[in-house]
Amino acid sequence: MRIGSLTIPTPLFLSPLAGYTNLPFRLVVREVGGVGLCTTDLVNARSLIEKNPKAFKLIETNTADTPLAVQLFGSVPEEMRDAAQFLESQGVASVDINMGCPVKKVVKIGGGSAMMTELDKTSALVRGMVNAVKIPITAKMRLGWDDNNLTAPDLARALEDVGVAAIFVHGRTREQGFGGTVNLSGIRKVVEAVKSIPVIGNGDVITPQAAKMMFDQTGCAGVSIGRGAFYDPWIFKRTNHLLVNKEVSPEPSFTERVRVMCRHFNLMVEVFGEDLGCRMFRKVAPWYAKRFGPANLFSKQVVQVSTSAQFAEILQNYIHWRQQFLDEQGELLTRFAMPEMVASFMREPDSASTTRSQIPVPRGPVEVW
Repeated sequence: MRIGSLTIPTPLFLSPLAGYTNLPFRLVVREVGGVGLCTTDLVNARSLIEKNPKAFKLIETNTADTPLAVQLFGSVPEEMRDAAQFLESQGVASVDINMGCPVKKVVKIGGGSAMMTELDKTSALVRGMVNAVKIPITAKMRLGWDDNNLTAPDLARALEDVGVAAIFVHGRTREQGFGGTVNLSGIRKVVEAVKSIPVIGNGDVITPQAAKMMFDQTGCAGVSIGRGAFYDPWIFKRTNHLLVNKEVSPEPSFTERVRVMCRHFNLMVEVFGEDLGCRMFRKVAPWYAKRFGPANLFSKQVVQVSTSAQFAEILQNYIHWRQQFLDEQGELLTRFAMPEMVASFMREPDSASTTRSQIPVPRGPVEVW
């Protein structure tokens, strides 16, 4: 598919997710295959033009990390324009504007979801960015501030008029946060609101089947996946297989999950150094463990990992401990097999699986872990 002048190999996107979609994870997803475009963590435009080292680390990339979009947040037109120009000069393929983040620190400065409440002001800001660069400018939004203010279709039309190349829409309101059911009909209304630009759906896509349903029921041109990629970095490859071959490929084996997790860990240490890389991986490893089967031992220990040697020891101890749950062929006994994941918009009403169990991760900023 195409976004402005940019050609995307598949209609599948890695969503920006603060604290997670850094260079190591983007490289892991690209190596597994199937993703069309990856987007960085959200970056404060002012921090970027002030050359803040933390902002520069968020946009760190290499030749294997292409095509790459950087997601900006901010509410000052001049800062957003200048940040877009800087990113273009650095060879970034596309700039995405965050209009959907519900987090208070983003909203309180007029960024994220707050941008959906002032259409004229937001359109003027975006027009300035579009006119300042040649690379595509896209926008990521929610359906609206709350159920009484579903402004996404109106905002999408306004942004198309000022030259936005594509719209990413999360099928929840700001009020919902990341809970509740994703509204596919709400995404479809955004698709129907624009004339020619692609609309990419997003929200609770945790299986290839969920991605296909989002395509089928919304008419969207692409699907963007965030948290689903942490349960299953193979989701892009498996979704592409389903779309092309009309069949669902099996989930990866435990051995493959461990291989990719170790690759992710090694990249974290390589990019961030052993100390910080280990601490950051404390939030990542439990996502992998979510599909390991019984994993209490591993999950409790890995959130305290501090060195590469310790990680290797924790993993080997877990693999040995896990053997008690295996059959003679080395497969999980049936009673310990992981249930199939089901997206919120695919569940039966009053289903027993209406809530997603909490991923065990350290609390607070990385500096205190």
